[in-house]
Amino acid sequence: MPKFSANLSMMFTEYPFLARFEAAKKSGFDAVEFLFPYAHSADEIGFAVQKNDLQISVFNLPPGDWEGGDRGTAALSDRKEAFRASIAQALPYAKATGAKRLHVMAGLATPDARAEATYIDNIHFAADQFAGAGLELLIEPINPRDMPGYFLSTTDQALALMARIDHPAVRLQFDVYHHQITRGDVIKSLSKHFAQIGHIQIASVPERQEPDRGELNYQAVFAHLDHLGYDGWLGCEYHPRGKTEDGLSWLPSPT
Repeated sequence: MPKFSANLSMMFTEYPFLARFEAAKKSGFDAVEFLFPYAHSADEIGFAVQKNDLQISVFNLPPGDWEGGDRGTAALSDRKEAFRASIAQALPYAKATGAKRLHVMAGLATPDARAEATYIDNIHFAADQFAGAGLELLIEPINPRDMPGYFLSTTDQALALMARIDHPAVRLQFDVYHHQITRGDVIKSLSKHFAQIGHIQIASVPERQEPDRGELNYQAVFAHLDHLGYDGWLGCEYHPRGKTEDGLSWLPSPT
């Protein structure tokens, strides 16, 4: 059975951020992930990870001014300096937490030739920096219903760009929720693109809540991932229907 990582930006929000690490551990998670840790120091985040004997499945590079509407800068031709600064800001957090994978957000941009050229150049540059630090760089398509105008919106688009980037440190973050909305055919897509996948995330569709209802049969997805030999974490990137702990009955029992 796959291993599950709690997304602390969406789960356990009943607690202050640094207390969510302990809450996740007490609820049976051995790994966590989150969007942005940068409101706290790298040492604070690293201490919370070590104190609770957790692993980090993934976190994001700084996205720019999130409150002001930024959703990353990698595809923005006028933000190259900011993008490179975000790499320098994120790397100490990876070192402090032992994270092995970081997700790079593309930003809000029309996927025209200029944006694609900027994105390819920035991702290749970042991948070189990541590889030197022993890290993988993840790119993730985000469906246009949840994030209108996002540069990277489908798995096919992401894979085509990965082929052009052609860097061994660049892997696909396959979010089952986003893929189901934009493409569907999740199980066959997992098989087809398995070699390029570096991390997988889950949530119910269409509500983006616990994966125990909705239009996807997650028990079949989990069984298929076992069949494929997936040994990474499954990031639980969902909004609980109520108190997080009250909605964890869907978690498979350890064998």
